[in-house]
Amino acid sequence: MIEAWQRIFPGEERVGRDLLARWSEPHRRYHTPEHLALMLRVIDEHAGLADDADAVRLAAWFHDAVYAVFAADNEERSALLAVRALSGLGFCEARAEEVARLVRLTAGHAVAPGDRNGGLLADADLAILASEKPDYVRYAAAVRDEYAAVPDEVFRPARAGILRKLADLPDIFRVVPARAEWTARARANLEAEIRTLLDAP
Repeated sequence: MIEAWQRIFPGEERVGRDLLARWSEPHRRYHTPEHLALMLRVIDEHAGLADDADAVRLAAWFHDAVYAVFAADNEERSALLAVRALSGLGFCEARAEEVARLVRLTAGHAVAPGDRNGGLLADADLAILASEKPDYVRYAAAVRDEYAAVPDEVFRPARAGILRKLADLPDIFRVVPARAEWTARARANLEAEIRTLLDAP
């Protein structure tokens, strides 16, 4: 994956390898290099939909670079890391701030109308929701593994509540051309997991 990083920063390895090491931390089960790779594939496939595709790619690299399972400030700390790291690489300050804005956006995926960069990043981050059933089941299991310390009686209703908010969004996906198809598949996956969570003994 370092090759994907070097397409933005040719010859640069230090920061890219630091980010990959962060994404590979042993406590992660879903927020792993595989999640990052899926996001980058979606962004690459739809790069023309963004105003600054490299800023969106960088936001993907940084958006979960700081990830503690129970922390409420992962996105903010990741955004600050992005500004520091990109500044050290001589990246344009205004574009670094755009990357940080995009990283913060992933906290709630609230995308303003006309925000092409934000729309593509949010779609890429949520793309797993529209995956085929076996991939979605693996994703749900990985999320449960990340929260293994939380007992079922707490995890199940909390997770179901989060999924219900996603399923009830008027637009789960914003800019990808197949957004209607993705949304239908995502809602089916979400509803199935919600039933599993709430029907379990």
